[in-house]
Amino acid sequence: MTKDRWRDCPVSLHHREVTQLATNDLQAGLDHVRNSPKDNGHVELIVRRPAENERELIEEARLDCIDGLVGDTWNVRISKRTGAGPDPERQLTLMNHRAAALVAGTEDHGGLPGDQMYVDFDLSYDNIPPGTRVQLGTAVVEVTAAPHTGCVKFSARFGKDALRFVNSEVGRELNLRGINTKIVTAGTVRVGDAVRKL
Repeated sequence: MTKDRWRDCPVSLHHREVTQLATNDLQAGLDHVRNSPKDNGHVELIVRRPAENERELIEEARLDCIDGLVGDTWNVRISKRTGAGPDPERQLTLMNHRAAALVAGTEDHGGLPGDQMYVDFDLSYDNIPPGTRVQLGTAVVEVTAAPHTGCVKFSARFGKDALRFVNSEVGRELNLRGINTKIVTAGTVRVGDAVRKL
């Protein structure tokens, strides 16, 4: 099934098939991830999370400085870090699309890693350290210092090797698990829109 058939509809996480790769197979895909554009990338996939363990693949999203990705549950989640309301340092998560396909063993991962934006763009620490502003469509986000690491759910979906891989030294340098951002300029993002460093 092509990814276009999943657009603007709910995606069941229980029916997504992934291949849990061994460490050697994951490492073999690193060069492809490293070759992601350092500037002038593009948005590959937008995922809205209307409820826990639910995903909706959408063609267009509105990013709001207060509510985050409109229709997503970020603004009603309790922060694990503070125990209070939503964490403004983790308002919108971005993951490298090549890295997501690598750990899932398929391009058609349907947002299974749990992030909202999947981009063909170099998310490494060297390329966009905390404080860097990135334009997504007409919106602008700022990379925060809040770490984005693999967790128990990530391990259950992709395997223990994948969890160790994204949390390894090279995994953290390349931000293979993704990055946390906050929205600083509201706007609209569409699949295919440019991703640029400002």
